[in-house]
Amino acid sequence: MISTMGRLGAALLQLLVLLLLCGSAAAVGAASESGKEAWGYVSVRQDANMFWWLYYADSPTQNFTALPLVMWLQGGPGASSCGFGNFKEIGPLDTDLNPRNNSWVTAASLLFVDNPVGTGYSYTTDAKAFAKDLSMVVTDMMVLLKEFFNMKPEFQNVPFYIFAESYGGKMAAGISLELIKEVQLNQIKCHFAGVALGDSWISPLDSVLSWGPYLYSISLLDDQGLAEVNSYTARVQAAIEAGDYQKATELWSVTEEVVEKNTDGVNFYNIMTKRTDSDSPQIMPLMSSQLVSLYKHHISPLQGPSLDWLMNGPIRKKLKIIPDFVKWGGQSNEVFSNMEGDFMRPVIDIIDKLLIANVNVTVYNGQLDLIVDTLGQEMWVKKLKWPGRPTFSSLRWKPVYTPSKLSDTAGFYKQHQNFAFFWILKAGHMIPSDQGEMALKLLRMVTGQE
Repeated sequence: MISTMGRLGAALLQLLVLLLLCGSAAAVGAASESGKEAWGYVSVRQDANMFWWLYYADSPTQNFTALPLVMWLQGGPGASSCGFGNFKEIGPLDTDLNPRNNSWVTAASLLFVDNPVGTGYSYTTDAKAFAKDLSMVVTDMMVLLKEFFNMKPEFQNVPFYIFAESYGGKMAAGISLELIKEVQLNQIKCHFAGVALGDSWISPLDSVLSWGPYLYSISLLDDQGLAEVNSYTARVQAAIEAGDYQKATELWSVTEEVVEKNTDGVNFYNIMTKRTDSDSPQIMPLMSSQLVSLYKHHISPLQGPSLDWLMNGPIRKKLKIIPDFVKWGGQSNEVFSNMEGDFMRPVIDIIDKLLIANVNVTVYNGQLDLIVDTLGQEMWVKKLKWPGRPTFSSLRWKPVYTPSKLSDTAGFYKQHQNFAFFWILKAGHMIPSDQGEMALKLLRMVTGQE
């Protein structure tokens, strides 16, 4: 039998190891209910493996079973939710492994998934195994969710929401539509409660066409700049209308360069800041010039040096299951390039189908975002064929205030039946990073906690 002193010494040694690996005991998750975590891989296809990371809700007053489960999907495609969404936006710890103020784990259990395959810690062992389109992304996620809810039956009756950002919203829409079918067939055992689309790539054309007018209205384009940007967005429109989505993606990347030239390097993720050379990626050698631009703007900023060091250093050591040949984010450029032909396809029709199926759909957007500006979001919402849209459009929005700043308007929203839209002020593309308290309030409102 081990002596009391021996057990104490072993406990102290274990604590020391955890501190050395992650900087704090909380960073690695205690064995207690309040700090419980889990993670793992699911083989979704031959040569295709997806990584997930779960945090159980950590509320001082409620058990995790009384709170919702939220799956967070990052954009790109190719950006890691287990990395960026977790440590930069809503997870319990920041990139310095310090507790985050306004972490969503106080109001929900959080499931981060690195998807599509090849993103973050997810990986392929065959170049042919990367997802090519939304359909493959959806199919892979159904395999993962089925496995997850079988492994974690304690979440089968907990309200399950999908929250997404950027291109993650396009994936979330497709995933949600297939999920309701799988749930009805009892293939996936979960209580799907709704989807929330943050600054989401639902209608690429509406976003692109709104760039010029939006930038002009805030004095970031002059008349000549507006004319030049509009001339290039017209080419994108022609390619989309011709059904040539690969060409549309290439033209879109050129249009981004035109916008940057005319605005002296505006940051597509927040117009109040300027993109600097430090935002530029180390481009992979096999990428086309068009993909270089896309990767530069929409993947590289989400896996900068500090996050790369964290995920390939302390976190990798903590997780212990990442294969030696897998580098966090190492396949992200291939994820992006394989999805190039599907990138500019709209999914407005999927939103209509979700609404008609009575799925709760929320759209939320940052005031200072450019790449998916609010003006473009409003344009595609007006194209919905959902019968409730005319009534929704006729409503007046209501102000939203955060608890710490009741005198300041943090946003506006309006809701009709199962559709809601939130306008978040003083926030760019990454709303939880820019307005953390408002983002947490949004979560509580969407999940019925407020």
